[in-house]
Amino acid sequence: MKKVILIGYMGAGKTTIGKVLAREMGMDFYDLDNYIEDRFHQKIPDIFAEKGEEGFREIERKMLHEVAEFENIVLSCGGGTPCFFDNMDYMNSRGETVFLDAAPQVLKEHLQMGKTVRPLIQGKTSEELVAFIETSLQKRLPYYQKAKHTLTIEVIHTKEQIMNYVNQIKLKVKSE
Repeated sequence: MKKVILIGYMGAGKTTIGKVLAREMGMDFYDLDNYIEDRFHQKIPDIFAEKGEEGFREIERKMLHEVAEFENIVLSCGGGTPCFFDNMDYMNSRGETVFLDAAPQVLKEHLQMGKTVRPLIQGKTSEELVAFIETSLQKRLPYYQKAKHTLTIEVIHTKEQIMNYVNQIKLKVKSE
């Protein structure tokens, strides 16, 4: 059966859209970061602090390979997941990958609206945040653009917008 794998920068809406998409498609939803935290009984920032980025990325890769074997899932990946090892090629071989493509200004709005504590962006002004996003997004785009499908995301304010994105993804992944 199907696997839909959502990728994109932090704040693109992968979890928000992914949860509704899974429900609408009658599939299970997994957030890779939450899966890692549950399996390791540790928060991502603590794993980073203890094992460094390299150690975290190794764990992330193993957990990606574990979750991507499940059937009938929507998987939301961390923003950096596609950018390490052969993760993007692996995800493309396992399911329908969808890049949620949001402009830096949209990402900034989502990140400032969100309740999640994100160590990488804590304490940054709006201008610093946009500059940070632009720089890191440029490095990640070549990986994100390997996704089978791309969906442009605007600032999400309503449930109707979420449903619109969900319906667009459903059309994209059904046509394959």
